[in-house]
Amino acid sequence: MQAVVLAGGYATRLWPVTRNRPKMLLPIGDTTVIDRVLAELESDDRIEDVYVSTNERFADDFLDHIAETDFQKPTLSVEETVEEDEKFGVIGALAQLVDREGLHGEDLLVVAGDNLISFDLSEFIDTFERNDAPTLAAYDVGSRERAKSYGLINVEGSQVVDFQEKPDDPDSTLVSIACYGFPAEDVRFEEYLDGGNNPDEPGWFIEWLVDRGDVHAFTFDGAWFDIGTPESYLDAIQWALEGDSVIASSATVENAEIGGNVHVLPGGEIVDSTVEDSIVFADATIRDCEIRDSIIDEETHVEHLDLAGALIGAHTEITNGM
Repeated sequence: MQAVVLAGGYATRLWPVTRNRPKMLLPIGDTTVIDRVLAELESDDRIEDVYVSTNERFADDFLDHIAETDFQKPTLSVEETVEEDEKFGVIGALAQLVDREGLHGEDLLVVAGDNLISFDLSEFIDTFERNDAPTLAAYDVGSRERAKSYGLINVEGSQVVDFQEKPDDPDSTLVSIACYGFPAEDVRFEEYLDGGNNPDEPGWFIEWLVDRGDVHAFTFDGAWFDIGTPESYLDAIQWALEGDSVIASSATVENAEIGGNVHVLPGGEIVDSTVEDSIVFADATIRDCEIRDSIIDEETHVEHLDLAGALIGAHTEITNGM
């Protein structure tokens, strides 16, 4: 089986933090978002190769990152885009990747590189192999309002009997997350696109497959984070840290109160301040501040401020004039 890790998004909702870095490389505890996925794929012998699908803008970031790891399976596969409005869409990009890498006739596992999930991918692969049919991971988001943002599914047993991409009036809260298994005969991206269908969201392709054959759901409990907003990123950090805090050995903390779920990266400096439920990137400085539920990017200087729910971009200096 071959695996594709989707890492081509520009994460505009997380700007400015992701303006010049892929969100898949954002730190989560002592690792990164995508490394959690790559580690599981590396350990499963059924996965032969892992293709990290990204764009030209972030290709070098991923090349450098993968080179610094011990992973043997990942290979970068680059789509020729550098801006959001140039994207081919997920299905368009997958169709090109299958052609580019010669994956016709291969079973395919597709998973988003910004998915933080609590189940083991090996469990999903077990289920996919038993089903011998297209299989998707499904999660109950617990809110019909939230379900509007995803692909809504209805199941009988494990079989998907209805799929609606981003419905206006969802009748359930069970949604598809970006984790799919496709037998070789159902890697039908070109056929789907040749029919003039929507190339953007994978949910439209799943809906198309449901109308043409069996599709099964792997429903899981626990945690799932779609890291696309500052709020979801901080929620993921809190889940990973479990109330603890991680402070790099090269960080400086003086006369400061560090609450739970705080991650301070190397070179960070926190003086005469209180920080809770936040991440402080490398070489950022916080002095005489109260910081809560915030993202403070690298080489930022924040002084004499009370911030809650803030997202401060890199190389920024903000004080209240004191």
